[in-house]
Amino acid sequence: MLNNKSVLITGGTGSFGKKFIETILRDYPQVQKIVIYSRDELKQFELKQKYPYDRYPQLRFFIGDVRDGERLKRACEGIDVIIHAAAIKQVDTAEYNPEECIKTNVQGAQNVINAALATGVKHVVALSTDKACAPINLYGATKLTSDKLFVAANNMKGNRDIRFSVVRYGNVMGSRGSVIPFFINKRNHGAKELPITDMRMTRFNISLEAGVDLVMYAIGHHLGGEIFIPKIPSYHIKDVATAIAPHLQQVEVGVRPGEKLHEEMITVTDALDTIDLGKYYVIMPSVSFNHSREEYIRHHHAVLVPEGFHYSSDNNIEWETVESMRENIKKFVDPNFEVR
Repeated sequence: MLNNKSVLITGGTGSFGKKFIETILRDYPQVQKIVIYSRDELKQFELKQKYPYDRYPQLRFFIGDVRDGERLKRACEGIDVIIHAAAIKQVDTAEYNPEECIKTNVQGAQNVINAALATGVKHVVALSTDKACAPINLYGATKLTSDKLFVAANNMKGNRDIRFSVVRYGNVMGSRGSVIPFFINKRNHGAKELPITDMRMTRFNISLEAGVDLVMYAIGHHLGGEIFIPKIPSYHIKDVATAIAPHLQQVEVGVRPGEKLHEEMITVTDALDTIDLGKYYVIMPSVSFNHSREEYIRHHHAVLVPEGFHYSSDNNIEWETVESMRENIKKFVDPNFEVR
């Protein structure tokens, strides 16, 4: 699928970008070029040490910001596939710096679309978040806006041979700033207790590997305009704390501003346009000038979800246990992890 193709990853030095690069190099040895586009020169320097040019000449490192449309357009020259992973992601950061969040997450998304349309790109897949579903904070609102921009871009492409789609998933195990490394760090530094926002709180759970698989699936199967959503397990926050430090007291500290008790990925209203692919769900575009609902259903060999369907972390049919969380932490986060 990616052999003899050129790929650009915005935010390519982040957790997802690094796993995606590793996957491409392993599974597509004939990839023509991988452009890592990001604004952090230190992270690019560190990634260059892992992938030196004499061994990985297909890698290119572009310093640039998605806010800079001209620089982005230059980076997209000769590119076949764009994976858009760059974003301001921290909820509290977005609330305190709203204009900066909008510049990156909304204007940056439009810049990616414009650059792709101007340079002959064939496929664009944008990474979203469960917080874009019925958002209550600015981060989620900007990502929902971004999703809408990428879906709508398919209606504005003219006769260009290009497809835009979105992947939406929940909390990534072990990603920077997430709850698992937070709890492990607290435990390792001698904490006497672990803070739990609310004992009822639930979240979706996905590994970086599964996130990469979803993006690969979207590249290979999208018609354009879809929002791909994986079927993944949920967990209780208190079970994560127990899995990591069963002997530490758990203290409820209250839900933070802009935070939900449970996350959603498909609302009851979204369900009107949602189809079940078996392993994934797809929210079809509500307005498409290129394909009918029947064409999306046939193309994906899918069926419509039942009326009233709602996919949230508290009504899931698949759940992580304390033991499965320990196994996953050891497998996906830290191979040296031990319960203490």
